[in-house]
Amino acid sequence: MDDAPHAEGGASTQPLQITELLSFRVRRLANLLSASAGPRFRREFDVSLPEWRTLALLGQTQPMTVNKLARLAALDKAQMSRVISGLVDRGLVSKSLGPRRSSQLTLTDSGQSLFEQIIAAANERDQTVLAVLEPEEREVLDRALNKLADVAIVLDHHEHETPG
Repeated sequence: MDDAPHAEGGASTQPLQITELLSFRVRRLANLLSASAGPRFRREFDVSLPEWRTLALLGQTQPMTVNKLARLAALDKAQMSRVISGLVDRGLVSKSLGPRRSSQLTLTDSGQSLFEQIIAAANERDQTVLAVLEPEEREVLDRALNKLADVAIVLDHHEHETPG
């Protein structure tokens, strides 16, 4: 698959091209998966991907603040606020005052019903995508993704530390 020369242990002896970098490959895969999911969620459920992610995150853990939702969905606070406003206007999410005057967001009954439908569709899609992998490959992928996420978190914390 890869014609690049590799040193002992599989490490490349030459710098990788951008298309070979892990971050590029993971982002590309995520974008491809999102690009194919977006039209389906819009057509079947009349939600955008940011709306779907917001409903799914709230369906998993509620109540939640805009800030926490934005962090988890990898959106900035302004984008998340626009998504939330649209979902509130559609009667899918409700806001209430929480600790320290923060807005606490929860799914309405309609939002919960929609969440249950779209999470089922997302799980079906996930199984279709993962079906190309053998069970052992799925386990290895899961462990690898967890390890890589742990390293990414450490790197992110390191990058945001202020010099002492």
